[in-house]
Amino acid sequence: MLQLKIGIRLASFGLPFGRALASAAALGADAVEIDAPRDINPLELTQSGIREIRKLLEDRRLRVCVIRFATRYGYEVSDGLDRRIEATKQAMTVAYKLGASVVSNFVGRIPESEQSPDWPMLIDTLTELGRHGQRVGATLCARTGAERGEDLARLLQALPAASLGVDFDPGTLIVHGHSPREALTSLAPYVLHARARDAMRDISQGRGVETPLGEGSADFPTLLAMLEEHQYRGYLTIECEQTREAEVRIRSAIEYLRRLFS
Repeated sequence: MLQLKIGIRLASFGLPFGRALASAAALGADAVEIDAPRDINPLELTQSGIREIRKLLEDRRLRVCVIRFATRYGYEVSDGLDRRIEATKQAMTVAYKLGASVVSNFVGRIPESEQSPDWPMLIDTLTELGRHGQRVGATLCARTGAERGEDLARLLQALPAASLGVDFDPGTLIVHGHSPREALTSLAPYVLHARARDAMRDISQGRGVETPLGEGSADFPTLLAMLEEHQYRGYLTIECEQTREAEVRIRSAIEYLRRLFS
């Protein structure tokens, strides 16, 4: 049975690291999402720094549900790729040391054809990162968004098993004009982390906009049922892009999720 485990993205609060942790704990979070390098810099984090962060988390009875490691370019772009790979590996290693098994990033544009010159480089890079993840105990997950679910599934199927997971984000899918339900139909077996984010298409402006959870077009009861069918056991992570009144919006999102699970 699907259990409610709530994560909160620390950056939503717009506060220093320690105060953001306290706010997440006060709201009843089970875990937090840490942004690298905003909250921590994996390249500079020492063993004593890791112990200090773990102590802060333990004191507040929190875990780390995911490390967000956003890169400027995807893994299909050759410029600076070696540096990007090494930095991602470091983030994965640090994630495991902090108790997280998931590192999230947009993997980049997925070529339309396997004949594209970018396809082999993307496959080779993600395979290498997958091997590293299996060694250190943290998996890189592709965050859903600009790409259709079936395209991301095609990429996953071309990789060795367990090389790459999915960070399912229904809100970002809606913003980019995709159906979260259709995407999850293709991706549910690969989902290692999920986000409680909502959005709707603003027809007058021709774009998608974030909404409070439960007020957009994401059908969360159906999405949660689909995740349950595939025995998802991870977190549902809440985030707010606008830090103003973040605590109010996060509290409302938690209440919404608890109603769904009651």
